Amino acid sequence: MPIALRRTRVLIVDDSAIVRKMLADALRSEPDIEVVGVASDPFVARDLILQHKPDVLTLDVEMPRMDGLTFLRRLMDHYPLPVIIVSSVTQTGSKASIEALAAGAIDVIAKPGGPQSVGQVADRLKRAIRGMRPGAMQRRAAIVTRAAASTGPPTLARASGLILIGASTGGTQAIEAILTRLPPDTPPILIVQHMPVHFTRAFATRLDTVCPMEVVEAAGEETLKRGVAYVAPGDHHLLVEAAGIELRTVVRTGPMVHYQRPAVDVLFQSAAQLRGVRRVALLLTGMGADGADGMVALRQANAVTIAEDEQSCVVFGMPKEAIARGGAMHVATLLDMPRLIAESLLPARAHTAAAV
Repeated sequence: MPIALRRTRVLIVDDSAIVRKMLADALRSEPDIEVVGVASDPFVARDLILQHKPDVLTLDVEMPRMDGLTFLRRLMDHYPLPVIIVSSVTQTGSKASIEALAAGAIDVIAKPGGPQSVGQVADRLKRAIRGMRPGAMQRRAAIVTRAAASTGPPTLARASGLILIGASTGGTQAIEAILTRLPPDTPPILIVQHMPVHFTRAFATRLDTVCPMEVVEAAGEETLKRGVAYVAPGDHHLLVEAAGIELRTVVRTGPMVHYQRPAVDVLFQSAAQLRGVRRVALLLTGMGADGADGMVALRQANAVTIAEDEQSCVVFGMPKEAIARGGAMHVATLLDMPRLIAESLLPARAHTAAAV
């Protein structure tokens, strides 16, 4: 007798009846996903959570009676579970969505702009739901807490080079956990986080308020500076190129790579072309394979490459692919990454490829 498929139980929370129906209809067609309920506001959602005990929650942030951010914070205190933010692409919605990610949500997806975009939104939502691992949030929370309570940032005054970071689902908290533990004079940092257009600026602004270094959304043609982190803008690829003795950002459109724009592979492949520059690349939590080939190219170009360990990943997809393809020189949790970054960029570091 065949074993019954364990379906992921999803609760949809949105004040728009149209959005609730579009998302529910899209998910109900999947054999491995079960929509256990839909809620028009957090008060209805609270009762449905207790009744159905969903595995994943989709949540709007702009709702009447109680906003989604307030509800999320209460949920994380009393009944933590994976939450995917489905929000409107507005200044208010983008800012609140980033705050929601900082409060514990694992991903943010832009609401459908109309019937023509429902399929794309639904596909991303399905991939995010399927990427969830049981207990991942609890393991990540414990490691982030330990990281916050760890010793001070490593000394990077004598370090030189370039830090590259790529992430997707669950990456916003991971990036923040690393950047807040690096000093203000850190070498330049380039970041690709899979995120919709307009949300990346709010993400950069959020990081700028909590991190020691300056954090900006990349505009293109900027000369890289110490103490500055550059976030790839939504719907654009971020690259780095040599301009004489300096390095500068390049922002461009172009085809999606691994269904993403910005794509980690585009940044990593561009950095692999640099000569005479120390590079350390981090590939963090996320679904899919984006960044894996780029890490292989970077390792072959004598860069130091670090994949996030499964223990601290929300979704062990992208790092797992990089490890499988031989692209990761080191496998480490978020707790160990600042130390590895310092060791990689200090003058005494010998850039030799060691087996994982």
